[in-house]
Amino acid sequence: MNAAILKGKVTGVGTGPGDPELLTLKAVRAINEADVIAFFCKKGSSGNGRAIVETHMRPGTLELPLVYPVTVETQKDEAGYKGPIADFFDRSAEDIAALLDAGKNVVVLSEGDPLFYGSYMHLHVRLQNRYQAEVVAGITAMSGCWSMTGLPLVQGDDILSVLPGTLSEEKLAERLANTDGAVIMKVGRNLPKIRRALASAGKLSDALYVERGTMANGAAAKLEERDESPAPYFSIVLVPGWKTRPGDVR
Repeated sequence: MNAAILKGKVTGVGTGPGDPELLTLKAVRAINEADVIAFFCKKGSSGNGRAIVETHMRPGTLELPLVYPVTVETQKDEAGYKGPIADFFDRSAEDIAALLDAGKNVVVLSEGDPLFYGSYMHLHVRLQNRYQAEVVAGITAMSGCWSMTGLPLVQGDDILSVLPGTLSEEKLAERLANTDGAVIMKVGRNLPKIRRALASAGKLSDALYVERGTMANGAAAKLEERDESPAPYFSIVLVPGWKTRPGDVR
């Protein structure tokens, strides 16, 4: 028998935005059938993705924590971030490759959707040409948040822009001024800058701040009413683009 046939398969599984009931049926099946569950986490934590899927893991399933060497304490453009994080993805891919070579089927958990700002994509591009690789789509944080709050975001010919809060204030303001609706991710310590950019674009009064969307402790408020303290990791800003929606009292 061809030795390649004996190799395992890697599957990037989207765990959704936080509510375990928002896992897809396909994700649940992949998790339940996996030989190994790999998940990204910070040191001393098992990560949110692992907590979401816990009830669907078979007893005795092997676990592979992928522990980030650096997180938000280092700026993404600094050499102290880029070097260690690239080495981390290289090493993680080879750890998974060793399991695949042993015939194990490996599921890699990814909060939200694996190919939408997800860490799994860095493993996928390193492994997809050498092994069977599949991606199971997940509900994104932004769709979970606008659904949780009941906020219609865009319709008809509205343009939606998805922006990382790590952009410069000037670039954020420029992008916001040239779109109808917007989703701003990677909020965290960038919240004051995001607020100023929205004000410059004339859209601060419409912006909605959501933290821990779809989770049990989730909350939402108008951004202009939120204080200046750093936002938690699971936070997002929504700017609706539907300006003529019925019942709008703005």
